[in-house]
Amino acid sequence: MASHRHLARTCVMQAIFTHEFRGGSDAKKILESNLKEFAPKLKDGGFAEELLDGILSKRNKILKIISENAPEWPVDKIARIDRAILEIGVYEILFADDIPPVVAINESIEMAKYFGDTNSSKFINGVLSSVMNKNLKKKK
Repeated sequence: MASHRHLARTCVMQAIFTHEFRGGSDAKKILESNLKEFAPKLKDGGFAEELLDGILSKRNKILKIISENAPEWPVDKIARIDRAILEIGVYEILFADDIPPVVAINESIEMAKYFGDTNSSKFINGVLSSVMNKNLKKKK
């Protein structure tokens, strides 16, 4: 059984993907719809809403960090689903104080295994591990 946060992250990932796919449609409305459809038993959507708001508010910075940590892959060439998962992972590693970086990476890898292609989980693990390691070096 998936945890409530895992389910919330999945709904956020789908909202980010749909938001981008539809050319900037209202991500918050998409998230609300996703939560109703895919997570009706989730009592409090606050975690998902905060996560989406945080990602959207720091999106340019997050995409820059992804680009820096995946130099062989221009951001616009990364599969949209992988990019959405990476955005969640980068946000949680760098900006979510209540989520350990290893948890953020593991959650992202699990989403990639389910929603991505055969190489997604390895790619996402590599990028997010790089982000985490660089961040730990800066804190020392």
